[in-house]
Amino acid sequence: MLSEDRIKEAETNIRAYLSEGLLKKESLNPDALRVLLRNAQESINSAEKLNSERISDLWVIVCSYYSMFYIANAVLRKLGYKVGEKIAHKVTVDALIIYARGKLKDALIEEYEDSKDEALNLAGIKADSLIESFDQEKIKRGKIQYRTDDIDKQAKAKTSLQRAKQFLFEMNILLNELNNKN
Repeated sequence: MLSEDRIKEAETNIRAYLSEGLLKKESLNPDALRVLLRNAQESINSAEKLNSERISDLWVIVCSYYSMFYIANAVLRKLGYKVGEKIAHKVTVDALIIYARGKLKDALIEEYEDSKDEALNLAGIKADSLIESFDQEKIKRGKIQYRTDDIDKQAKAKTSLQRAKQFLFEMNILLNELNNKN
């Protein structure tokens, strides 16, 4: 679960990103949204193929992460925010925490509507967990891609692929919820 310190850090960072132009409030560009969604799907498809054919554990992790990155940016675009090019990965995860976390929680609650009291707590935990998985994959991708430590990449690749699939599934639900509200 996301710690209060992590959430406060994201709040502070977002204020700085907005003032520095690293994150901008911007009206929805349907073409950009389509490209992000297409890139997310292409990335997860590539990760699945690389994994099933045991071509490269490194690139399963990288492609899985990028599927999460693209769908996260699609959600942020739908919410009216565009991430700039500098430190885009850090800006994306912080913006998800601040702008998408509550909306994701609400969308998850609708899934679990029958038992609302328990669902409220579970939805909050699941929303935090999904966003935290994106943050963890960002860190893992950096370590695996830029360091040559001898580690069990196959197990990490499978975890990355599972996280990415779950992240994509839930973010697509959120996008559908946002589309239905417009």
